[in-house]
Amino acid sequence: MASRFLPALASGFLFVLAGCSVTDIAPSAAAEPQGNVPGWLAAHIGDEDGEISDVVLQRARALYQRKTREGRIDNGCYFAMDATRPSVSPNGERGRRFYMICEGQHTFRAMSSGYGSGRKLAGVVDFSNGQQCAQNFGNAMDSSLTTGGGYVTAETRDSFKGYHRSASGKDVPFVRSFVQFEGEGATANARERVIGGHQATLVRAQCRRLSPGDQYADDEGYVAFGKLVDYAAGRSNGCTSWSAAENDVILSTVKNDPTTVYIYPEARDIEAVSQAVASGRSPSEAGSYWNAMCLKAIGKPRYWPASTLKPLIARFKASQPVRPTAPLPICSQP
Repeated sequence: MASRFLPALASGFLFVLAGCSVTDIAPSAAAEPQGNVPGWLAAHIGDEDGEISDVVLQRARALYQRKTREGRIDNGCYFAMDATRPSVSPNGERGRRFYMICEGQHTFRAMSSGYGSGRKLAGVVDFSNGQQCAQNFGNAMDSSLTTGGGYVTAETRDSFKGYHRSASGKDVPFVRSFVQFEGEGATANARERVIGGHQATLVRAQCRRLSPGDQYADDEGYVAFGKLVDYAAGRSNGCTSWSAAENDVILSTVKNDPTTVYIYPEARDIEAVSQAVASGRSPSEAGSYWNAMCLKAIGKPRYWPASTLKPLIARFKASQPVRPTAPLPICSQP
C-alpha cells in the first residue's frame, strides 16, 4: 500500500479546493494524543468543518484495527464519514464530512460526500432528507437511506453513464467506477442494496444517438447523450459519493486492496440523541454526539429499520400504476 500511496503524494495530490482540503502534518510535540490516538492525528479531532469528531475517529480506528487483526485487510489507509454534518459549511463551501486517514504516512484528508436522500412516498410515509442535513436513516431495500456502521470495501465495477459535451466541444463518454461495500449487522445487506461509493457525477440523459459499432451502444446501436451533472454537495441513493477531484485518489487507494469504511451515526446513536432531545437535554449532556447545526435544523433524528419500512415501501409500490417505459427521444443533429 505504501508503495502505491507515496507516488500519489509525489504527484502533488495534496491541495486545497473550495470545500475540500488535505493536510499532511508531521508529529508535533504540542499535539497531545487523546486515548491511544497518536498526537499528529489527535490534532484533527474536533467538531468544526474539516475536523473529525472524536467518537467517529475512535470507532473508525477500532473497526480498522479489528479487521486488520482478523486478516481481512492489509491497507495502509481507512475511511470514515460523519453523516450528521451539513452539506454546506458556514462559509458556504461544501461540508467536509468524509475522511481518508493513512496513519503510516501521517496524512489526514477531509472531503465532501453525499448522504442518503430517503424518499417521500405520497399517501404512505415520508422519510426523505433535506438538502442540508440528514434526519432519517435506515437499512431497508429501496429506501435510499444511509445506514451507519462498519463496512469493508470490495470490488470496483465500471459502468457507462452516457456521452456528454466536454468543455472543448467534443462528445466524450462518462464511465463511472463504483466501489462495492460489504457490511455486518445493520449494514449486512449492503451488497443486496448496492451500497458503496462513487464519484458524485452523473449524465442526465436527454436523448439518444445512433452510433453503430460504438463500444457503449445498446442492442439497437444507440448511445445516451446528456448533460454532465456534479452533485458533490447533494444527496445520494444511500451511497457515499465523492467529488471528481477526490475520486482518483480514493479509487487508487482501494483498488485490489480492501479497507474499512465507518459511517456515523448508528441506530444506537440516533436513539440516544432522540431520547436526549425528548428529555430536554443536549446530546453532549447525555454522553452522545450530533452536529449542533444540523440537530437544530432537524429537531431530532430517526432510524427506520427494514422491518418498519419494508411493508410501507411494498404498499406504495403496489399502489402505483404500471407505466410503460418510453425510450429517450432521438437527438437532433448538432
